[in-house]
Amino acid sequence: MRSDTSSRPSPTSSVPQRPAPAPAGWGALFSGGNAARSVTLAAGVMLHAVNLYMAMTVLPSAVRDIGGMRYYAWNTSLFVAASIAGSSLSARLLGRFGPRHAYAIATAIFAIGAMLCATAPEMSVMLAGRVMQGIGSGLLVSMAYAVIRLVFPPGLWPRAMSMLSSMWGVATLIGPAIGGLFAEFGAWRAAFWTLAALSIPFVVLATTVLPRTTAPEPGPPRGIAWAQIALMVGSVLCLSVAGASPHGWENLAGCLVVLGLFACLAHLERQDRTRLLPAGALAWGSRLACLYALMGCLALTVEVIEIFAPFFLQTLHHQSPLTAGYLSVLMAVGWSTGSVLNAGAPRPRIVRAMLAAPALALAGILFLACYLSLPTDGTWRAMGPVCLAFLIVGVGAGMAWPHLLTGVLLAAQPADRDLASASLTTVQLYTTALAGAWAGMIANIAGLADPGGMAGAERAAFWVFLLFALVPAAGILVARKIRNVLL
Repeated sequence: MRSDTSSRPSPTSSVPQRPAPAPAGWGALFSGGNAARSVTLAAGVMLHAVNLYMAMTVLPSAVRDIGGMRYYAWNTSLFVAASIAGSSLSARLLGRFGPRHAYAIATAIFAIGAMLCATAPEMSVMLAGRVMQGIGSGLLVSMAYAVIRLVFPPGLWPRAMSMLSSMWGVATLIGPAIGGLFAEFGAWRAAFWTLAALSIPFVVLATTVLPRTTAPEPGPPRGIAWAQIALMVGSVLCLSVAGASPHGWENLAGCLVVLGLFACLAHLERQDRTRLLPAGALAWGSRLACLYALMGCLALTVEVIEIFAPFFLQTLHHQSPLTAGYLSVLMAVGWSTGSVLNAGAPRPRIVRAMLAAPALALAGILFLACYLSLPTDGTWRAMGPVCLAFLIVGVGAGMAWPHLLTGVLLAAQPADRDLASASLTTVQLYTTALAGAWAGMIANIAGLADPGGMAGAERAAFWVFLLFALVPAAGILVARKIRNVLL
């Protein structure tokens, strides 16, 4: 989540660079008025993360109850696609209503979605609820990054980013507990009711602590990049629909359409004045493009493991919903640990973290392809290597992630600071949605739904993780490019 702090301009980027802010300690983030603001922003991210991990834990039980196994991955893909739309609208919502009312609106949307999921009689209603939750979650997470820039000095940005990252670790203790316990007792619906209830104290806190208004942005007001948002969401939905098809030609056609939609998106970003990303974000070889690319590689790797690991652990390794949930979120524990420990790192350590992150992700996912796809007796001795692989992937991503995020904020032009803040969430969510859709397609082709059962799960586990190993492999090349920019 971080980036470099170099003040010299990159020869590969036309984006002007701002000098790195002087670092500040953790005490400044949690003293005076900063303490209440930090807690509020962290709570918004944690609400999103708890929902994500809770849903992953209860989804196997929900699918067994209401059906829709072929659309299992849609719960994540549609949730994240809707989150993309929400995150893209966050800057406009903040500017029009101010942080207090914007947070209230986002939380209300999220709570309505949770109630829809809780009452879903079939998969279609569940998916509608996940869309509502996604819009609310996208707004909450994206606004947190934007408000960091508004309420904290630049010297606190890296630690504030690390604080938000650490909330994923806290969520690993709460999300699987809520989902797993309710799933164990056959009451998965109560997990979503709990999320709706948690929204009440949070919205009270947010509307009490956050500022009412924000400072106006320099220059004329920006429009909303509706065309780019539609292309992003459309590509995710197209891939999800194609992935649910049992016909290979439809899967291939879906992939080709997605590539075409992304090409249109890149063209609009380079040509239109109304953009979704800061200037230079899609310029080949630019500093911003490299930062975004490495963010995407790490997010794709982590998310594809998180989406399917609970299912494979329950199906192939005899784990209960609660245990499978906690095992699969060890990556988030590692992510939070690496993020906090590396928050105040000097430049040489940041460079090493950038290089190590995709290498560790590659090693971890290759191991899971070979090991997780083979059924075991599910004992702790058998699960030990899986736990270690999860931690390795998480720690690697956590060490680099806050620096990647901070780097995007510093590399963006001053007029693009709102776009840069919102893009941090948009890019991560888009890659997450693609991970869910592509992984779902691979799993279905491998036989997850047909023939299904143990044989289908074994083949799906192997091919999903093996093919996605190409992503961190590409990330290694991108990290080397970033190293040349930083040094």
